[in-house]
Amino acid sequence: MIKNILNLGDAALYCDFGKDVNKETNIQVIKYFKSIQNKNIEGINNLTPSYNKLIVSFDLKKTNFKNLKNIIENLTITNSSDLKNKKIEIPVCTHENFSLDIKRLEQILNLSREDIYKNFFNKEFFCYMTGFIAGMPFLGDLDYNMRAERLETPRVKVPKGSIGLTEQFANIYTYESPGGWNIIGNTPKNIFNNSKEKDPNLINPGDIISFKEITKDQYNNYND
Repeated sequence: MIKNILNLGDAALYCDFGKDVNKETNIQVIKYFKSIQNKNIEGINNLTPSYNKLIVSFDLKKTNFKNLKNIIENLTITNSSDLKNKKIEIPVCTHENFSLDIKRLEQILNLSREDIYKNFFNKEFFCYMTGFIAGMPFLGDLDYNMRAERLETPRVKVPKGSIGLTEQFANIYTYESPGGWNIIGNTPKNIFNNSKEKDPNLINPGDIISFKEITKDQYNNYND
């Protein structure tokens, strides 16, 4: 549940769900996110969920902090069973051209390449949030023996479609971007489509993600 609702500048507030970063806390964030979204509250112009916070931006000409705080505190919250989260399978190629940091991870984690990929491909991931770059999903939770720090020196360019691991999360780079995550593969699937005005994200908070290994030929011939 919400621990506190606080001002964030002149035209935003944030709902604080505590310091924990885990699936249970994030589900509460998503439930409030969906409930506020479905309510179509006048004056709200953007909602930004994160691991344990929900930022609500609003138009000062139409509403104010006090009014929104009261509405959110008395909101009927969506049940977990009504969230309608999707299950999505993402194809991943782990060819050496794409697995840029697998050798580094073998050394850091003290695991073989085979064991790293076996763990990764046998796991279901929960989407906590999207952000940093448009549509990039933050997917948890990696097993403790799979957790590694970011690169000491981030790359200037990480290729679009790269699959990265850092700490408890996996992610997918939706665009070529600077970044310091440990790259273990690449997907040919389009994760973010900016030509779609409504819901350009393939993956949204609350969705369940699994990864399927494909060959280099399958990658090259993939038709999204």
